[in-house]
Amino acid sequence: MTDDSTRTDEHDPGPDLNADTSTEAARRASRERIMADARRMRDDAKRVGRETGRNLGQFDYRRPRGPVKADLEDTHGHYPHDTHPILVPGIAIDEQRRKYSLDTIIFAIAGGLTVAFVIWGISSPSSVASVAQSAYDWATLNVGWLFNLVAIIILVSLLILAFSPYGKIPLGKDGETSEFSTFSWVAMLFAAGIGIGVLFFGPSEPLTYFISPPPLTNDPETTEALHGAMAQTYFHWGFHAWAMYALVGGAIAYAAYRRGRSLLLSSIFQTLFGKRQTEGFAGKLVDIFAIVATLFGTAAALGIAAMQIGTGVSIVSGAGPMTNNMLVVIILVLTLGFIISAVSGVSRGIRYLSSINIVLTVGIVALVLFLGPTLYLLNLLPSAFMEYLGSMFDMMGRSLSWGAETQEFQSLWTVYYWAWWISWSPFVGTFIARISRGRSIRQFILGTIFIPSTLLFVAYGIMGGTSIWMYRSGASGFTDSMEAPEVFFTLIDNLPYVEWLPFVVIIVLAIFFITSADSASVVMGMLTSRGDQEPKKWVVVFWGLVMSGIAVVMLLLGDASALEGLQQLVIVTAVPFALVMLFIIVAWFKELRTDPLALRRQYALNAVDNAVVAGADAYGDDFALQVVPTEPGDGANGGIDSEHGDYTDWYQRTDENGEPVGFDYETGEWADGWTPDDDSANTADSTAAEDSTAAEAAADSTTDADSGTASASESDPDSVTDSEADSGPDRREDHP
Repeated sequence: MTDDSTRTDEHDPGPDLNADTSTEAARRASRERIMADARRMRDDAKRVGRETGRNLGQFDYRRPRGPVKADLEDTHGHYPHDTHPILVPGIAIDEQRRKYSLDTIIFAIAGGLTVAFVIWGISSPSSVASVAQSAYDWATLNVGWLFNLVAIIILVSLLILAFSPYGKIPLGKDGETSEFSTFSWVAMLFAAGIGIGVLFFGPSEPLTYFISPPPLTNDPETTEALHGAMAQTYFHWGFHAWAMYALVGGAIAYAAYRRGRSLLLSSIFQTLFGKRQTEGFAGKLVDIFAIVATLFGTAAALGIAAMQIGTGVSIVSGAGPMTNNMLVVIILVLTLGFIISAVSGVSRGIRYLSSINIVLTVGIVALVLFLGPTLYLLNLLPSAFMEYLGSMFDMMGRSLSWGAETQEFQSLWTVYYWAWWISWSPFVGTFIARISRGRSIRQFILGTIFIPSTLLFVAYGIMGGTSIWMYRSGASGFTDSMEAPEVFFTLIDNLPYVEWLPFVVIIVLAIFFITSADSASVVMGMLTSRGDQEPKKWVVVFWGLVMSGIAVVMLLLGDASALEGLQQLVIVTAVPFALVMLFIIVAWFKELRTDPLALRRQYALNAVDNAVVAGADAYGDDFALQVVPTEPGDGANGGIDSEHGDYTDWYQRTDENGEPVGFDYETGEWADGWTPDDDSANTADSTAAEDSTAAEAAADSTTDADSGTASASESDPDSVTDSEADSGPDRREDHP
């Protein structure tokens, strides 16, 4: 019996062992199931993260329709169009209904003041020179620090913004792809970074610093002075300059393509000033400051172009030294060319030529590289760039506190450049905004700051390095007292096989002048026409004439080869807009806090934090997340008042007169039956007698920081056909 019992026990594993095995298998199966679910959820989360924007276009943008909707309506029943602010996909400017017309107040004030200035400057240049000198002396002595501070704050602020979570916010609607391919966008940024500056300042500015280095730096005409000269030039044309353009361009693009406002500087400030003040006194003041800054900044570029053309004509024709009378004649002839291009419908042809200009400018730089001291330049370029990076903080810290000589240098160069870039920022910023729709803020900021700067470093390194090399080698015509307009023509005179090049350069500069005036005039026409992207031709011509008149006055303040008159007026007129630039930073950052994408992120963080704390408290390690309703104030909003006007006012749709109109975000239908076809028909009727090509110049034309050079017309952001415009909010998703 005992043996039988023993044998039975030996072959029977017993109930306890079976139970343990079964439990272990169940645990393994449970773990595998949980891991599979986790992997699936992780993959789903990644997919959703990549496609959030596109999927939002398929969501029902109304508030939740579940069984708790009635409860939500009791506590959160006041959203515009019954749409929660975190579910708004954004609003594009071309989806809005607005009535464009000439803003008589802005036009009268800005136009009247500038016309009066031109009349005063032509009739009594000596008195203008005296007042300009006094204002210039005061500005450089008392507010030179402001320009330095603005340049530093803008660059630092934009880099912080680019790498912050706000950098993921698109300059467009959710799911909207970039209007242009990365290659096309980079090409247009490159086009915006070259022009008269490469031909005028590229050879002359580094040579000036080599012969006369900034105070308290290097001995003249030494190896250290060579690299210091290149670094100083890069400092003036590099990251700080393009950060100013990126600030204005990014803020305009965000307001227009994410918030659906007009392409006006004042549109940036709606969150800061309120809608009433933005459309009233405060907004008009901002637009007036932008017009005045653009007028004088662009006029300075036109004056420089005229000086360079005049020098070329004098050399080619043998007419002798250039005089102010010669410059005035050149400006009048080129202004006539601008008027013809603006009113006769040949603007598109001019813009095609401007595309060729860009190719020619790149070709000229390449000729200098390969016909000049090639090996020397290839060694200089990386060394100069590293010198720039190494000495950047030292150059940023130069101010009046370093002594009177440093203050004088800053006034003539650094402060002047910061003022010039500030003056150009409305113009260049508007162009960059119009080619960057659909890109994220991070892509936009980093691309706009670093791509053109890097390309300019190469171009300026080649041109400046060659002029310094020729000067040190005793090349014919190079002296230590050369005027800036002469340096480039002297440089190409010392290159072999390019006796024909001065003629090409004169043509290139002339077309730059015309397209620059054309494009800048359209931007100012937009600013005086409530953001109308196709302002009346007579408005465009008016601003072009005023701009040319200011250029003449600037040149009359000095001799035919000096820059003093240009520098004085640019610095004085840029002071108000320097303050505007600081307000742009505050306004843009404030508005980004209420962006739907930023709110979604905040809700997500709050929801996850709350769920993790509650889950761990109730279940330890064994809990999962599930979306369930909560008591008001205890949910994902984390105390955010989602009905506050800061979050909701901006997406309330209105008609052409600003009256609220119902709108269905689910279907894209307006309550009063309005469609984009209606607006297209009205626009066609109102502009039937006019040719709209002049307005397209603002998008087709790119500008370098000092010339307003024109880009390829095929890159026109407004070249969308009527049929594409009629296709609704997502019409750009299939763009290349």
